[in-house]
Amino acid sequence: MPELPEVETIRRQLAPLVERRRVLELQILDPRWSRPLAPAEVRQAIEGRRVERLGRRGKYLLWSFDGDVHLAQHLRMTGAVLADPQPEPAHTRVRMRLGARRASPGAAKAGAARSGAPRRGAAKAGAVGAAGAADRGGVRLAFDDPRRFGTGELLVGADALEAFFAARLGLEPFDARFTGEHLRELARGRRGPIKALLLDQHRVAGVGNIYADEALFRAGVHPRRAAGTLTRAQLERVREGVIEALSAGIDARGASIDDFRDVEGVRGSFQDRFLVHLRAGEPCVHCGAPVVKMVVAGRGTYVCERCQPRPRLSSRAARPGARSARRPGPR
Repeated sequence: MPELPEVETIRRQLAPLVERRRVLELQILDPRWSRPLAPAEVRQAIEGRRVERLGRRGKYLLWSFDGDVHLAQHLRMTGAVLADPQPEPAHTRVRMRLGARRASPGAAKAGAARSGAPRRGAAKAGAVGAAGAADRGGVRLAFDDPRRFGTGELLVGADALEAFFAARLGLEPFDARFTGEHLRELARGRRGPIKALLLDQHRVAGVGNIYADEALFRAGVHPRRAAGTLTRAQLERVREGVIEALSAGIDARGASIDDFRDVEGVRGSFQDRFLVHLRAGEPCVHCGAPVVKMVVAGRGTYVCERCQPRPRLSSRAARPGARSARRPGPR
């Protein structure tokens, strides 16, 4: 699944191509992409509008159009956004065609006349046609997704936008408020592993399996350590490790293990710079001990147990008669 660095790579490439261009045509070929709205509702809300900004929030691409209309796009497992692809991708679910950055006065007036939220089913008569007549030499995008997990969520108005992300995402690691003390508050009293905390998008936005492994290795913290048992110093190292791993991923234009491609269809290179992820059985880059693979928080996890010491069992759990040490009896 594309994580924060992969989505940020796409955003950085795509923003100069799409910002200040008008959407001439939006074709939603797979109704699952826009659920619960019908494709026609999303198309009618977006066609004819200008892309004011292409942003990112966690693993979401955030399209912001004039009139305070937004589209939160999630690529999920296998999604990709390709610019002017040749040939057409085999698993195109959505097509978007955008015009040139110059718009005719008539189209500009039509855009200025629209205010507030678009009404469901309301047609924008003439907006697309006027823009299409004036905008030439535009951009064609294809949203390719073999497994059909990607989504596009229409959000109308600042309140809807804020509520959508407030219900789904915590702070971004690059947010100035993402401090060691903030991470300590998130970890306080938590018995679950620190890796599970990093993967929880409601608490930390954008970190996935790859970057959690890489961050914890940099921090020297075992992924199975209970989050609530980490010291201030350890949590500060985890925070720094998260930022370092994500920054390295962005610098390498993402990691391409399976499906990730940038908007030109090119693979990222961060997989060639992994310190621990996918390196089971190979020597640790720091100490030479073999990297071990295990399952933590339901995910395949890679760790050097010399650089990242395994957490000790509590004295109670270590006693022969302790409940956690006994095998469960038959039911």
